[in-house]
Amino acid sequence: MDYAIIIFYLFVILLVGLWSGRGMKSLQDFSVSHRSYGSIVIFATLSASFIGGGFSIGNAEKVFRFGIANIVLLWGFSLKEILVARFIAPKMDNFPNVISAGDIMEQGYGKSAKVITGFFSVFLCAGIVGAQVGAMGLIFKVFLGIEPIWGILIGCGIVIAYSTIGGMRAVVLTDIIQFCVLAIGLPAALIFGIVKLGGFSAIREAVPASHFSVPADSMTIGAFLSLFLTFLFGETLVPPYVQRLLIGKDAKHTARGTMLSGIFSIPFFVVTGAIGLVALTLDPKLDPNLAMPFVICTVLPAGVRGVVIAGVISIVMSSADSFLNGAATACINDIVKPLRKKPLSERHELLLAKLLNCFVGIFAVVFAIKISSILDILIYAYNFWAPVILVPLAAVFLGVRVTKAGFFSGTIAGAAGVLIWNGLLKSPMGISGLVIGVFCNLIAFALANKIYASDDERD
Repeated sequence: MDYAIIIFYLFVILLVGLWSGRGMKSLQDFSVSHRSYGSIVIFATLSASFIGGGFSIGNAEKVFRFGIANIVLLWGFSLKEILVARFIAPKMDNFPNVISAGDIMEQGYGKSAKVITGFFSVFLCAGIVGAQVGAMGLIFKVFLGIEPIWGILIGCGIVIAYSTIGGMRAVVLTDIIQFCVLAIGLPAALIFGIVKLGGFSAIREAVPASHFSVPADSMTIGAFLSLFLTFLFGETLVPPYVQRLLIGKDAKHTARGTMLSGIFSIPFFVVTGAIGLVALTLDPKLDPNLAMPFVICTVLPAGVRGVVIAGVISIVMSSADSFLNGAATACINDIVKPLRKKPLSERHELLLAKLLNCFVGIFAVVFAIKISSILDILIYAYNFWAPVILVPLAAVFLGVRVTKAGFFSGTIAGAAGVLIWNGLLKSPMGISGLVIGVFCNLIAFALANKIYASDDERD
Protein backbone atom coordinates (compact mmCIF):
# COMPACT_ATOMS: atom_id res chain seq x y z
CA MET A 1 0.00 0.00 0.00
CA ASP A 2 2.82 2.41 0.88
CA TYR A 3 4.45 1.84 -2.51
CA ALA A 4 1.16 2.49 -4.30
CA ILE A 5 0.69 5.79 -2.45
CA ILE A 6 4.23 6.95 -3.24
CA ILE A 7 4.00 5.97 -6.93
CA PHE A 8 0.62 7.71 -7.23
CA TYR A 9 2.02 10.81 -5.52
CA LEU A 10 5.05 11.01 -7.83
CA PHE A 11 2.78 10.52 -10.86
CA VAL A 12 0.50 13.38 -9.73
CA ILE A 13 3.48 15.69 -9.16
CA LEU A 14 4.83 14.93 -12.63
CA LEU A 15 1.42 15.36 -14.27
CA VAL A 16 0.69 18.69 -12.56
CA GLY A 17 4.17 19.97 -13.36
CA LEU A 18 3.95 19.08 -17.04
CA TRP A 19 0.42 20.51 -17.32
CA SER A 20 1.70 23.80 -15.91
CA GLY A 21 3.85 24.44 -18.97
CA ARG A 22 0.87 25.35 -21.13
CA GLY A 23 0.98 28.87 -22.54
CA MET A 24 4.51 29.74 -21.45
CA LYS A 25 5.95 32.27 -23.91
CA SER A 26 8.81 34.19 -22.30
CA LEU A 27 11.68 34.11 -19.81
CA GLN A 28 9.49 36.16 -17.48
CA ASP A 29 6.83 33.43 -17.55
CA PHE A 30 9.54 30.85 -16.82
CA SER A 31 11.10 32.76 -13.90
CA VAL A 32 8.26 34.60 -12.12
CA SER A 33 5.13 33.22 -13.83
CA HIS A 34 2.32 35.79 -14.16
CA ARG A 35 2.96 37.71 -10.89
CA SER A 36 -0.57 37.22 -9.62
CA TYR A 37 -0.24 34.85 -6.66
CA GLY A 38 -1.93 35.60 -3.34
CA SER A 39 -0.55 35.39 0.17
CA ILE A 40 -1.58 31.76 0.82
CA VAL A 41 0.16 30.50 -2.31
CA ILE A 42 3.30 32.50 -1.48
CA PHE A 43 3.19 31.09 2.06
CA ALA A 44 2.96 27.52 0.75
CA THR A 45 5.65 27.81 -1.92
CA LEU A 46 8.10 29.60 0.39
CA SER A 47 7.58 27.06 3.15
CA ALA A 48 7.94 24.05 0.85
CA SER A 49 10.97 25.41 -0.98
CA PHE A 50 13.12 26.50 1.93
CA ILE A 51 12.50 23.80 4.52
CA GLY A 52 14.83 21.41 2.68
CA GLY A 53 16.48 18.22 3.86
CA GLY A 54 18.73 20.06 6.31
CA PHE A 55 15.82 21.63 8.17
CA SER A 56 13.91 18.34 8.46
CA ILE A 57 15.98 15.13 8.32
CA GLY A 58 19.07 17.11 9.29
CA ASN A 59 17.29 18.77 12.21
CA ALA A 60 16.13 15.40 13.58
CA GLU A 61 19.71 14.09 13.30
CA LYS A 62 21.23 17.12 15.07
CA VAL A 63 18.65 17.06 17.89
CA PHE A 64 19.32 13.31 18.31
CA ARG A 65 23.03 14.14 18.73
CA PHE A 66 23.04 17.45 20.60
CA GLY A 67 19.53 18.24 21.83
CA ILE A 68 16.97 20.98 21.41
CA ALA A 69 19.62 23.69 21.01
CA ASN A 70 19.54 22.93 17.28
CA ILE A 71 15.85 23.86 17.14
CA VAL A 72 16.65 27.25 18.64
CA LEU A 73 19.46 27.71 16.11
CA LEU A 74 17.04 27.09 13.24
CA TRP A 75 14.83 29.84 14.59
CA GLY A 76 17.47 32.16 13.14
CA PHE A 77 15.99 31.18 9.77
CA SER A 78 12.49 31.90 11.12
CA LEU A 79 13.61 35.34 12.31
CA LYS A 80 15.07 36.02 8.88
CA GLU A 81 11.72 35.26 7.24
CA ILE A 82 9.91 37.56 9.64
CA LEU A 83 12.41 40.40 9.12
CA VAL A 84 12.14 40.08 5.33
CA ALA A 85 8.35 40.13 5.63
CA ARG A 86 8.49 43.24 7.79
CA PHE A 87 11.12 45.34 6.02
CA ILE A 88 11.78 44.07 2.47
CA ALA A 89 8.61 42.42 1.13
CA PRO A 90 6.57 45.66 1.52
CA LYS A 91 9.02 47.32 -0.92
CA MET A 92 8.39 44.89 -3.78
CA ASP A 93 6.02 47.20 -5.64
CA ASN A 94 9.13 49.32 -6.36
CA PHE A 95 10.48 46.55 -8.62
CA PRO A 96 7.67 45.82 -11.11
CA ASN A 97 9.72 44.60 -14.08
CA VAL A 98 12.59 42.63 -12.53
CA ILE A 99 12.84 38.83 -12.53
CA SER A 100 16.05 38.13 -10.60
CA ALA A 101 18.42 39.30 -7.88
CA GLY A 102 20.77 40.46 -10.64
CA ASP A 103 18.13 42.82 -12.04
CA ILE A 104 17.80 44.47 -8.64
CA MET A 105 21.57 44.78 -8.24
CA GLU A 106 21.78 46.39 -11.69
CA GLN A 107 19.43 49.16 -10.57
CA GLY A 108 21.80 50.09 -7.77
CA TYR A 109 25.28 49.32 -9.10
CA GLY A 110 25.19 48.76 -12.86
CA LYS A 111 25.70 45.89 -15.29
CA SER A 112 28.95 44.56 -13.82
CA ALA A 113 27.27 44.02 -10.43
CA LYS A 114 24.45 42.17 -12.20
CA VAL A 115 26.91 39.79 -13.88
CA ILE A 116 28.83 39.17 -10.64
CA THR A 117 25.56 38.44 -8.86
CA GLY A 118 24.61 36.09 -11.69
CA PHE A 119 27.78 34.02 -11.29
CA PHE A 120 27.32 33.72 -7.53
CA SER A 121 23.65 32.84 -8.07
CA VAL A 122 24.47 30.01 -10.48
CA PHE A 123 27.16 28.48 -8.25
CA LEU A 124 25.01 28.75 -5.13
CA CYS A 125 21.94 27.22 -6.79
CA ALA A 126 23.92 24.44 -8.48
CA GLY A 127 25.54 23.50 -5.16
CA ILE A 128 22.24 23.32 -3.32
CA VAL A 129 20.65 21.30 -6.13
CA GLY A 130 23.58 18.88 -5.88
CA ALA A 131 23.07 18.53 -2.13
CA GLN A 132 19.37 17.79 -2.66
CA VAL A 133 20.28 15.19 -5.30
CA GLY A 134 22.36 13.33 -2.72
CA ALA A 135 19.52 13.54 -0.21
CA MET A 136 17.11 12.12 -2.80
CA GLY A 137 19.27 9.02 -3.23
CA LEU A 138 19.47 8.50 0.53
CA ILE A 139 15.70 8.81 0.99
CA PHE A 140 14.90 6.23 -1.71
CA LYS A 141 17.51 3.87 -0.24
CA VAL A 142 16.37 4.14 3.39
CA PHE A 143 12.62 4.16 2.87
CA LEU A 144 12.12 2.06 -0.24
CA GLY A 145 15.24 -0.09 -0.42
CA ILE A 146 16.07 1.27 -3.88
CA GLU A 147 19.74 1.76 -4.71
CA PRO A 148 20.70 5.46 -4.39
CA ILE A 149 21.61 5.81 -8.06
CA TRP A 150 18.12 4.64 -9.11
CA GLY A 151 16.49 6.81 -6.47
CA ILE A 152 18.39 9.80 -7.81
CA LEU A 153 17.45 9.03 -11.40
CA ILE A 154 13.75 8.57 -10.55
CA GLY A 155 13.28 11.49 -8.15
CA CYS A 156 15.53 13.98 -9.91
CA GLY A 157 14.30 12.91 -13.33
CA ILE A 158 10.77 13.91 -12.31
CA VAL A 159 11.97 17.25 -10.89
CA ILE A 160 14.06 18.08 -13.97
CA ALA A 161 11.19 17.19 -16.31
CA TYR A 162 8.45 19.27 -14.71
CA SER A 163 10.65 22.25 -13.77
CA THR A 164 12.07 22.42 -17.30
CA ILE A 165 8.73 22.22 -19.07
CA GLY A 166 6.59 24.14 -16.57
CA GLY A 167 8.98 26.77 -15.18
CA MET A 168 7.96 28.78 -12.14
CA ARG A 169 4.28 27.92 -12.55
CA ALA A 170 5.11 24.22 -12.25
CA VAL A 171 7.36 24.90 -9.28
CA VAL A 172 4.64 26.84 -7.46
CA LEU A 173 1.81 24.39 -8.16
CA THR A 174 3.87 21.36 -7.16
CA ASP A 175 5.10 23.26 -4.09
CA ILE A 176 1.49 23.67 -2.95
CA ILE A 177 0.90 19.90 -3.17
CA GLN A 178 4.25 19.16 -1.53
CA PHE A 179 3.58 21.62 1.28
CA CYS A 180 0.21 20.06 2.09
CA VAL A 181 1.73 16.57 2.22
CA LEU A 182 4.71 17.48 4.42
CA ALA A 183 2.67 19.78 6.70
CA ILE A 184 0.37 16.84 7.49
CA GLY A 185 2.85 13.97 7.28
CA LEU A 186 5.66 15.02 9.62
CA PRO A 187 3.43 16.15 12.52
CA ALA A 188 1.61 12.81 12.12
CA ALA A 189 4.92 10.97 12.51
CA LEU A 190 5.66 12.89 15.72
CA ILE A 191 2.20 12.27 17.18
CA PHE A 192 2.32 8.53 16.44
CA GLY A 193 5.81 8.38 17.94
CA ILE A 194 4.82 10.10 21.19
CA VAL A 195 1.74 7.89 21.52
CA LYS A 196 3.84 4.76 20.97
CA LEU A 197 6.21 5.85 23.77
CA GLY A 198 3.33 6.55 26.15
CA GLY A 199 3.53 10.33 26.20
CA PHE A 200 6.14 13.07 26.31
CA SER A 201 7.01 12.21 29.90
CA ALA A 202 8.66 9.01 28.61
CA ILE A 203 10.93 11.14 26.43
CA ARG A 204 11.83 13.39 29.38
CA GLU A 205 12.81 10.38 31.44
CA ALA A 206 14.83 8.60 28.73
CA VAL A 207 16.66 11.51 27.10
CA PRO A 208 19.76 12.91 28.87
CA ALA A 209 19.12 16.21 30.65
CA SER A 210 21.91 17.81 28.60
CA HIS A 211 19.73 17.45 25.50
CA PHE A 212 17.38 20.06 26.95
CA SER A 213 20.12 22.67 27.49
CA VAL A 214 20.43 25.82 25.38
CA PRO A 215 23.14 26.21 24.22
CA ALA A 216 24.20 22.56 24.11
CA ASP A 217 26.84 21.55 26.66
CA SER A 218 29.33 20.88 23.85
CA MET A 219 28.96 24.40 22.44
CA THR A 220 30.28 27.77 23.64
CA ILE A 221 27.95 30.76 23.72
CA GLY A 222 30.06 32.39 20.98
CA ALA A 223 29.75 29.38 18.69
CA PHE A 224 26.02 29.17 19.41
CA LEU A 225 25.44 32.83 18.49
CA SER A 226 27.61 32.39 15.40
CA LEU A 227 25.49 29.47 14.20
CA PHE A 228 22.28 31.39 14.94
CA LEU A 229 23.56 34.28 12.80
CA THR A 230 24.61 31.81 10.10
CA PHE A 231 21.01 30.59 9.82
CA LEU A 232 19.83 34.21 9.97
CA PHE A 233 22.09 35.39 7.13
CA GLY A 234 22.89 32.21 5.17
CA GLU A 235 19.90 31.95 2.81
CA THR A 236 18.64 35.51 3.06
CA LEU A 237 17.60 36.81 -0.37
CA VAL A 238 19.09 33.86 -2.25
CA PRO A 239 17.92 33.79 -5.91
CA PRO A 240 14.83 31.53 -5.57
CA TYR A 241 13.76 33.51 -2.50
CA VAL A 242 13.95 36.78 -4.45
CA GLN A 243 11.89 35.18 -7.22
CA ARG A 244 9.21 34.26 -4.65
CA LEU A 245 9.07 37.90 -3.56
CA LEU A 246 8.43 38.86 -7.19
CA ILE A 247 5.51 36.51 -7.95
CA GLY A 248 2.92 38.16 -5.69
CA LYS A 249 0.02 40.19 -7.05
CA ASP A 250 1.18 43.09 -4.86
CA ALA A 251 3.54 43.88 -1.97
CA LYS A 252 0.81 43.40 0.62
CA HIS A 253 0.20 39.78 -0.39
CA THR A 254 3.93 39.13 -0.64
CA ALA A 255 4.58 40.48 2.85
CA ARG A 256 1.69 38.54 4.37
CA GLY A 257 2.71 35.25 2.72
CA THR A 258 6.33 35.69 3.81
CA MET A 259 5.29 36.45 7.38
CA LEU A 260 3.07 33.36 7.50
CA SER A 261 5.97 31.24 6.25
CA GLY A 262 8.26 32.59 8.97
CA ILE A 263 5.69 31.95 11.69
CA PHE A 264 4.94 28.44 10.35
CA SER A 265 8.62 27.49 10.42
CA ILE A 266 8.86 28.03 14.20
CA PRO A 267 6.60 25.10 15.26
CA PHE A 268 7.67 23.07 12.22
CA PHE A 269 11.28 23.07 13.41
CA VAL A 270 10.03 21.95 16.82
CA VAL A 271 8.20 19.05 15.16
CA THR A 272 11.15 17.85 13.07
CA GLY A 273 13.54 18.25 16.01
CA ALA A 274 11.21 16.42 18.40
CA ILE A 275 11.19 13.47 15.98
CA GLY A 276 14.91 13.20 16.76
CA LEU A 277 14.10 12.93 20.48
CA VAL A 278 11.53 10.21 19.76
CA ALA A 279 14.19 8.27 17.83
CA LEU A 280 16.68 8.70 20.69
CA THR A 281 14.11 7.33 23.15
CA LEU A 282 13.25 4.37 20.93
CA ASP A 283 16.87 3.39 20.20
CA PRO A 284 19.77 5.36 21.75
CA LYS A 285 22.31 3.35 19.71
CA LEU A 286 20.73 4.27 16.37
CA ASP A 287 22.79 5.99 13.65
CA PRO A 288 21.71 9.65 14.15
CA ASN A 289 21.45 10.16 10.38
CA LEU A 290 18.59 7.64 10.38
CA ALA A 291 16.61 9.29 13.19
CA MET A 292 13.67 10.49 11.11
CA PRO A 293 13.51 7.48 8.74
CA PHE A 294 13.62 5.13 11.75
CA VAL A 295 10.68 6.83 13.46
CA ILE A 296 8.61 6.89 10.27
CA CYS A 297 9.25 3.22 9.51
CA THR A 298 8.79 2.07 13.13
CA VAL A 299 5.77 3.90 14.53
CA LEU A 300 3.48 4.54 11.55
CA PRO A 301 0.87 2.10 10.22
CA ALA A 302 0.77 1.16 6.55
CA GLY A 303 -0.92 3.82 4.46
CA VAL A 304 -0.07 6.64 6.83
CA ARG A 305 3.58 5.66 6.42
CA GLY A 306 3.26 6.01 2.64
CA VAL A 307 1.87 9.53 2.98
CA VAL A 308 4.67 10.55 5.35
CA ILE A 309 7.38 9.09 3.09
CA ALA A 310 5.83 11.08 0.24
CA GLY A 311 6.11 14.13 2.50
CA VAL A 312 9.82 13.52 3.05
CA ILE A 313 10.35 13.12 -0.70
CA SER A 314 8.41 16.38 -1.12
CA ILE A 315 10.88 18.24 1.07
CA VAL A 316 13.77 17.43 -1.24
CA MET A 317 11.86 17.86 -4.51
CA SER A 318 10.51 21.29 -3.57
CA SER A 319 13.97 22.62 -2.73
CA ALA A 320 15.59 21.11 -5.82
CA ASP A 321 13.05 22.53 -8.29
CA SER A 322 13.32 26.04 -6.81
CA PHE A 323 17.10 26.20 -7.04
CA LEU A 324 17.08 24.66 -10.53
CA ASN A 325 14.79 27.44 -11.72
CA GLY A 326 16.94 30.01 -9.90
CA ALA A 327 20.13 28.77 -11.59
CA ALA A 328 18.62 28.82 -15.09
CA THR A 329 17.08 32.27 -14.62
CA ALA A 330 20.30 33.76 -13.24
CA CYS A 331 22.43 32.27 -16.01
CA ILE A 332 20.27 33.63 -18.84
CA ASN A 333 19.09 36.91 -17.35
CA ASP A 334 22.11 37.98 -15.31
CA ILE A 335 25.03 36.57 -17.32
CA VAL A 336 24.14 35.72 -20.94
CA LYS A 337 21.87 38.70 -21.72
CA PRO A 338 24.16 41.43 -20.31
CA LEU A 339 27.25 39.97 -22.02
CA ARG A 340 25.65 39.50 -25.45
CA LYS A 341 25.97 42.33 -27.94
CA LYS A 342 22.94 41.15 -29.92
CA PRO A 343 19.76 40.63 -27.86
CA LEU A 344 18.00 37.29 -27.84
CA SER A 345 14.39 36.97 -28.97
CA GLU A 346 11.79 36.02 -26.34
CA ARG A 347 11.51 32.58 -27.88
CA HIS A 348 15.26 31.97 -27.76
CA GLU A 349 15.52 33.27 -24.18
CA LEU A 350 12.86 30.81 -23.07
CA LEU A 351 14.40 27.91 -25.00
CA LEU A 352 17.84 28.62 -23.55
CA ALA A 353 16.42 28.87 -20.02
CA LYS A 354 14.77 25.46 -20.38
CA LEU A 355 17.95 23.92 -21.78
CA LEU A 356 20.00 25.34 -18.92
CA ASN A 357 17.45 24.16 -16.35
CA CYS A 358 17.80 20.65 -17.76
CA PHE A 359 21.60 20.92 -18.01
CA VAL A 360 22.08 22.10 -14.41
CA GLY A 361 19.87 19.26 -13.18
CA ILE A 362 21.75 16.62 -15.16
CA PHE A 363 25.08 18.18 -14.15
CA ALA A 364 24.12 17.96 -10.46
CA VAL A 365 23.01 14.33 -10.84
CA VAL A 366 26.21 13.27 -12.63
CA PHE A 367 28.54 14.99 -10.20
CA ALA A 368 26.61 13.81 -7.15
CA ILE A 369 27.02 10.23 -8.39
CA LYS A 370 30.51 10.35 -9.90
CA ILE A 371 32.60 13.29 -8.68
CA SER A 372 31.55 14.35 -5.20
CA SER A 373 34.66 16.55 -4.78
CA ILE A 374 33.34 18.93 -7.45
CA LEU A 375 30.01 18.99 -5.64
CA ASP A 376 31.79 19.92 -2.41
CA ILE A 377 33.25 22.95 -4.17
CA LEU A 378 29.82 24.03 -5.38
CA ILE A 379 28.29 23.61 -1.94
CA TYR A 380 31.18 25.64 -0.49
CA ALA A 381 29.95 28.53 -2.67
CA TYR A 382 27.02 28.74 -0.22
CA ASN A 383 29.44 30.34 2.26
CA PHE A 384 30.01 33.29 -0.04
CA TRP A 385 26.47 34.40 -0.93
CA ALA A 386 25.70 36.35 2.24
CA PRO A 387 29.24 37.80 2.71
CA VAL A 388 29.42 39.00 -0.91
CA ILE A 389 25.87 39.75 -2.08
CA LEU A 390 23.50 40.14 0.90
CA VAL A 391 24.50 43.59 2.18
CA PRO A 392 24.44 45.48 -1.16
CA LEU A 393 21.29 43.64 -2.29
CA ALA A 394 19.41 44.44 0.92
CA ALA A 395 20.52 48.08 0.62
CA VAL A 396 18.87 48.42 -2.81
CA PHE A 397 15.68 46.78 -1.53
CA LEU A 398 15.57 49.16 1.44
CA GLY A 399 16.12 52.26 -0.69
CA VAL A 400 19.50 53.14 0.86
CA ARG A 401 21.62 55.55 -1.18
CA VAL A 402 24.35 53.39 -2.71
CA THR A 403 27.45 53.69 -4.91
CA LYS A 404 29.34 51.32 -7.19
CA ALA A 405 32.38 51.80 -4.96
CA GLY A 406 30.33 50.58 -2.01
CA PHE A 407 29.37 47.42 -3.87
CA PHE A 408 32.91 46.53 -4.96
CA SER A 409 34.47 47.45 -1.60
CA GLY A 410 31.92 45.36 0.27
CA THR A 411 32.26 42.43 -2.13
CA ILE A 412 36.05 42.29 -1.79
CA ALA A 413 35.95 42.76 1.99
CA GLY A 414 33.26 40.11 2.46
CA ALA A 415 35.02 37.48 0.34
CA ALA A 416 38.38 38.25 1.99
CA GLY A 417 36.80 38.00 5.43
CA VAL A 418 35.51 34.48 4.74
CA LEU A 419 38.76 33.27 3.20
CA ILE A 420 41.00 34.66 5.93
CA TRP A 421 38.77 33.63 8.84
CA ASN A 422 38.03 30.11 7.62
CA GLY A 423 41.17 29.41 5.60
CA LEU A 424 44.05 31.08 7.41
CA LEU A 425 42.70 31.41 10.95
CA LYS A 426 40.70 28.12 10.92
CA SER A 427 37.49 29.61 12.40
CA PRO A 428 38.65 30.78 15.87
CA MET A 429 36.24 30.13 18.76
CA GLY A 430 34.06 28.11 16.39
CA ILE A 431 32.67 31.29 14.82
CA SER A 432 31.63 30.90 11.18
CA GLY A 433 33.47 32.82 8.49
CA LEU A 434 30.10 33.53 6.88
CA VAL A 435 29.18 35.77 9.81
CA ILE A 436 32.57 37.50 9.79
CA GLY A 437 32.30 38.05 6.04
CA VAL A 438 28.88 39.69 6.35
CA PHE A 439 30.15 42.16 8.93
CA CYS A 440 33.31 42.87 6.89
CA ASN A 441 31.11 43.60 3.88
CA LEU A 442 28.81 45.83 5.92
CA ILE A 443 31.68 47.94 7.30
CA ALA A 444 33.45 48.36 3.95
CA PHE A 445 30.16 48.99 2.13
CA ALA A 446 29.08 51.69 4.61
CA LEU A 447 32.47 53.44 4.62
CA ALA A 448 32.82 53.46 0.83
CA ASN A 449 29.26 54.71 0.36
CA LYS A 450 29.86 57.52 2.84
CA ILE A 451 33.15 58.59 1.22
CA TYR A 452 32.04 58.41 -2.41
CA ALA A 453 28.56 59.80 -1.77
CA SER A 454 30.24 62.82 -0.13
CA ASP A 455 32.48 63.24 -3.19
CA ASP A 456 29.42 63.17 -5.45
CA GLU A 457 27.76 65.89 -3.38
CA ARG A 458 30.87 68.12 -3.63
CA ASP A 459 30.99 67.59 -7.38
